[in-house]
Amino acid sequence: MQPGELSGILLMDKPQGFTSHDVVAKLRGVLHMKKIGHGGTLDPLATGVLPVFLGGATKAADFAAAQDKEYAAGFTLGYSTDTQDVTGETLEISGRYAARHAVERAVNAMRGPQKQVPPMYSAVKVNGQKLYDLARKGREVERPARDITVHEIELLDFDEDAQKGRFRCVVSKGTYVRTLVHDLGETLGTKACLHSLVRTRAGAYALESCHSLAEVERAAAENAAPNLLLPTDSLFTAYPAVSLTDEGAERALRGAVVFPRMADGMPRAEGALCRVYHAGRFLMLGQARTLDIGGLGLFVYKNFR
Repeated sequence: MQPGELSGILLMDKPQGFTSHDVVAKLRGVLHMKKIGHGGTLDPLATGVLPVFLGGATKAADFAAAQDKEYAAGFTLGYSTDTQDVTGETLEISGRYAARHAVERAVNAMRGPQKQVPPMYSAVKVNGQKLYDLARKGREVERPARDITVHEIELLDFDEDAQKGRFRCVVSKGTYVRTLVHDLGETLGTKACLHSLVRTRAGAYALESCHSLAEVERAAAENAAPNLLLPTDSLFTAYPAVSLTDEGAERALRGAVVFPRMADGMPRAEGALCRVYHAGRFLMLGQARTLDIGGLGLFVYKNFR
């Protein structure tokens, strides 16, 4: 990290019409830095929580992408599109009407572990090619189903006359909410299309804590951008905190194993992860592993320098 370069997590409320990459590109210009990444792609149609990682914190982006996400999804019954949302071309129209109680029952039945076939308009790769590149050429290929989990799902509202509704869901990494909507239509014996999507939570980060691009621009103009950042370790609050002695910190910083006497609060379970600090400063994620001589030691799992 260059002297004076920002490092930390910037929670963005992604605006509609922007890709996640667009947000990162915009922030590179606003903050005058190149080392920026995001944790969890959102389609241009979607808005909401997009964790953005600056400086050394970019090494934590993959952890954010792997965490559960919460969404509020708006859907319309009666037609389907090639993208499974309103940005696509209409494929089929169904005149079948669905009653609220049937929609609620179908939504509730979507809860739990399941297989999901990713949509053709997605960044998933098959035989080294991104599906959306193939889709734009008019080609459709077989896609292997992936394991996902719908941890929570509930119908928020449904207008029988308009055949429009919303549901809230908490889903695992890799879940396509527009495909959940598509499958909902199939379950109901009709068609369905996503018309709105808001990511309301990503891991522990809620929409209420996010910033708009305009807010970031104002803060940057006032040299106050650091005030908007969360520390990298805010991503790992689920892991226990370990405090190192001076000797332990010296060993950790050069990648050597840290022994239990140097690590207060070290986990006692093989493979357990923890947040590691020295003198109140976050150093890294550590992992307890078995030593060749027996017993456990604390090893570097990921550092963020």
